[in-house]
Amino acid sequence: MNKEFAEAIENSPIIAAVSDMDHLEKCLQSESKVIFILFGDICNIADIVDKVKAAGKIAMVHIDLIVGLSSKEITVDFIKKYTKADGIISTKHSLIKRAQELGLYTILRFFVIDSLALNNIVKQLSLVKPDFVEVLPGLMPKVIKKISEMTSVPIIAGGLISEKEDVISILSSGAISISTTNSDVWFM
Repeated sequence: MNKEFAEAIENSPIIAAVSDMDHLEKCLQSESKVIFILFGDICNIADIVDKVKAAGKIAMVHIDLIVGLSSKEITVDFIKKYTKADGIISTKHSLIKRAQELGLYTILRFFVIDSLALNNIVKQLSLVKPDFVEVLPGLMPKVIKKISEMTSVPIIAGGLISEKEDVISILSSGAISISTTNSDVWFM
């Protein structure tokens, strides 16, 4: 794992995740050193990333959410070649693997909706070892703790986090950081 990226995540207990241009402008004023980009299309993703980079922040593109890109590995090549993104977020281990081959930072995102999904995490991590895993929804301290005991990959928790107590509880359960689109939380 890249030391700069690991330190940026560790020093940013709250990561701004942005889903539109208005929130992008607001998040650039936050203390978060890492920005999760959850929107865009093939025509504007490079411009969005440029804004994040111009603010001196690490740009992580949630590649699954970029309109016009497929779920094939070539998508990662596109992000690497045509943007200044530092890394990707994806639910697809094949995209994470390709990003690692290209020297990009990686976050493998999991939606833990039941015990099957929870048990699938270990299986997925046997196929690829991302820099971080992101677990959604983040409001499950017991599950976050269990996952942190299952893997040595650092955990980011995201989804439905809206109060300071949520942040404290999640960080106490073993997550290294939280990601949220809630702009009020960015400035806590």
